[in-house]
Amino acid sequence: MTERTLRQQVVLITGGSRGIGRAIALRLAYEQPAHMVIGYSMNHQAARRTVNEIQALGVPAFAISTDVGKSELMRDLFDQVRQRCGRLDILISNAARTTFRPSMELDDRSWQRVMDMNARAFLLGSQLAAELMREHGGGRIVGISSLGSRYVAPGYAALGAAKAVMETMARYLAVELAPWGINVNVVCGGFIDTDSMRLAPDYKQLTEYIVNRTPIHRLGKPEDLAGVVAFLCSPDSDWIRGQTLVADGGFSLSL
Repeated sequence: MTERTLRQQVVLITGGSRGIGRAIALRLAYEQPAHMVIGYSMNHQAARRTVNEIQALGVPAFAISTDVGKSELMRDLFDQVRQRCGRLDILISNAARTTFRPSMELDDRSWQRVMDMNARAFLLGSQLAAELMREHGGGRIVGISSLGSRYVAPGYAALGAAKAVMETMARYLAVELAPWGINVNVVCGGFIDTDSMRLAPDYKQLTEYIVNRTPIHRLGKPEDLAGVVAFLCSPDSDWIRGQTLVADGGFSLSL
């Protein structure tokens, strides 16, 4: 994108203070939107640091502490966006939470929490965002998924299932929201080296396997996804709707 494509637009990124969310926030800030809102959970210091980095790029920004797994807090998040910005043009549904357990060890509480924090948060966030976006002619919604939605990774059963729901939901939303001028897509990021990934069981062995199988022989970085998300936020992606774009460095190409 050679032009600043997000001027006059308001961007909300859930889970935007660290890792993939932070990288996306800084990449989109380069496009000089009118305002950026960072949704985050508990790390106030990281949120302040990310907001300061965005502001240093000349973009007005603020952070809102929330829990995307709780409906009332999600509604409050979007109410604050409306009150403080007057509109919303782009939602990046990035916040995620999981418990690393095999399927046979998942209990009702942990299953429901992972679904609420991921699949349900994407649906509710899209619903609330769409109501705001339609008032100003449309917008864009981008969800962040992972390869666990289609391949098996140790301890990833709950989050993999939740991400698969997100990818399916994006197809339905893309069709239903198109008349409102809203485009919906998902980026599936493969294995990205973040603090969350380092909590995975057998992290060292897992990353060695990933690096050896990836054609360019490295793990993905948050910045690798940020550019793909920026493309989906631009007019250049208008003809792409309801798709899950796999950006994994070629990892999934080899049998």
